[in-house]
Amino acid sequence: MTGRIVIVGYKPKEGKQAELEALVKSHIPTLRAEGLISNRDAISMRSEDGTIIEVFEWASKEAIEKAHSNVKVQEMWISFSEVCDYVPVSQVKEVSSVFSEFTPLS
Repeated sequence: MTGRIVIVGYKPKEGKQAELEALVKSHIPTLRAEGLISNRDAISMRSEDGTIIEVFEWASKEAIEKAHSNVKVQEMWISFSEVCDYVPVSQVKEVSSVFSEFTPLS
């Protein structure tokens, strides 16, 4: 089994920044508790427009598939959809720089 590193962008809906940040802080612990991601440290960061970028490693392609039928993960993802829109990281202004700078989310 080979891990899969992913980068995801969460653009907060109007007035939902704090709720999104709280969800992001619980995201990795939930995925880890369900055995779906590796022990590699994840990174969460905020762009100037408030979009949160998260980088983490799924345990495998099979783990990604399992997440789509995991009740806890599905409930969490529903909560995410209520407070943000998923956006391609390429739409975040900072990634156009050679050295993209973000504010750590911690």
